[in-house]
Amino acid sequence: MNEINQTVTEADLHAYADGQLPDQARARIEAWLSDNPDDAARVAEWTARNADIRSLFAAYEKSTDADIGLVTGRRQPANWPKRLATMAAIIAIFGLGALSGHYGPTLFEKPDLQLTELETLPNEARNAFLVYAGEVRHPVEVFANEEAHLATWLGKRLAVQDLKVPNLQELGFKLVGGRLLPVDGSPGAMFMYEDQAGERLTVLVGRNADNRSTSFRFASSGNIETFYWIDGELGYAVTGEVSRDVLRKVAEECYRQFPS
Repeated sequence: MNEINQTVTEADLHAYADGQLPDQARARIEAWLSDNPDDAARVAEWTARNADIRSLFAAYEKSTDADIGLVTGRRQPANWPKRLATMAAIIAIFGLGALSGHYGPTLFEKPDLQLTELETLPNEARNAFLVYAGEVRHPVEVFANEEAHLATWLGKRLAVQDLKVPNLQELGFKLVGGRLLPVDGSPGAMFMYEDQAGERLTVLVGRNADNRSTSFRFASSGNIETFYWIDGELGYAVTGEVSRDVLRKVAEECYRQFPS
């Protein structure tokens, strides 16, 4: 093993699999892979997984005249066909997992969907859930009997007009209340819900001015699951110790009710 090959890291392998390296760097990685069949197999698997994900969303990867709004920052009217198409893509991913019994969970655990240092939303959502979901007397600052005040107060702090508190009663979860908390250094909102058995989940909302694209991801930590997405200048995260199927349904309902 030569000195150059010793400098190859897992990050280098990810960058190679994602096609983000210049020719000289690619040649160095290819030399490493020729001498390291285990790493070569891992890279081949990542590359195949990337291709699978791209094929799932290929039908939605189209530019439109409305894309200029992503640059100018001008608020665009809600594009329901696009939103419904995106939701259909989410359901398709979970459908594949249900059919195969293992493909869906594997898909969300692969390196191309792992968190980076910049993706703080799921971590902050998990921390908020751990801190407040177990509270008995003070889980929230404003309880459900003041829902209108809660929505107005948090909407002003987040600079979001007509912020809605999602109604999840059809899914068996009633509102406990909400609170103001920091999300990535800015004011954020947390809504808490519980079912008849006392099982709680939280919905976190935070400003995300630097990311105007929409993405949907899962993050897991022990028994705690988080489903999160970015929609315009807002990031959302649904967290709980519930099944992914339940969490997906809650996230879809929140997605329909939150402003866009």
